[in-house]
Amino acid sequence: MFEKVFENIDRTIPLVHNITNYVTVNDVANMILACGGSPIMADDMAEVEEITSICNSLVINIGTLNDRTIHSMILAGKKANELGNPVILDPVGAGASKLRTNTVYELLNEVKFTVIRGNISEIKTVYAGSGSTQGVDASIEDLVTNHNLDEMIELAQRLSRRTGAVIAITGEIDIVADEKKVYMIRNGHEIMSKITGTGCMLTAVIGAYCGANKGDTLDSTAAAVSAMGLCGELAYEKLLKTNGGTSSFRTFLIDYMSVMNHSLLEKGSKIETR
Repeated sequence: MFEKVFENIDRTIPLVHNITNYVTVNDVANMILACGGSPIMADDMAEVEEITSICNSLVINIGTLNDRTIHSMILAGKKANELGNPVILDPVGAGASKLRTNTVYELLNEVKFTVIRGNISEIKTVYAGSGSTQGVDASIEDLVTNHNLDEMIELAQRLSRRTGAVIAITGEIDIVADEKKVYMIRNGHEIMSKITGTGCMLTAVIGAYCGANKGDTLDSTAAAVSAMGLCGELAYEKLLKTNGGTSSFRTFLIDYMSVMNHSLLEKGSKIETR
């Protein structure tokens, strides 16, 4: 299903500019390398436009905000828009504070995003300004389940129409949607929520996949989400065999991304479309 996506990653080796948070920056860089891309992290206003101009895509992650980086995000985003490069937004913890929520809206006003990826609480905040965000994690009240799946798909498609972006809602059931088509993805394992940064890493993988596949944003995003979830499943299986813990799981997660390919994803993906 996603053979061309992987071919383009191998051919392009996309350079991904990340303005991301310092909690997860090292894992993000390693995950981009593992998926076949090349990372660069730059967040000073004096260089973000120049760095963006040499990259294939831009990832903006609001996990550790400050005044300086907000301005850098806007400058980099506008430069990426000017160049026609994909821009991916990760609204980490949107709804947890006024600064985060207001910054999301400022970014949406200033920058055209190609993909917006978050948990359901964050996406609800992006859509309506309210969600039950608990820190940077989704509230248990906001989980995507079979019971509310249709409602959440409708939310994603409405937000896609409003923003022009592909919307990726990640959780127990992942939703990747544009105005016309929806992927529902059931890959992953609950232990992925027990280490810091799986969401940040996924957003960066989306940045790499989209950077190598301009014009094929929906499939690239769905492939990235499914691949990350499958890596989580495979990493957990290895964890059981080695009697390891969460730190080992993080290593195995990156390991499996480094060997992920079209054939492996075809065998292990759990994807439905509408």
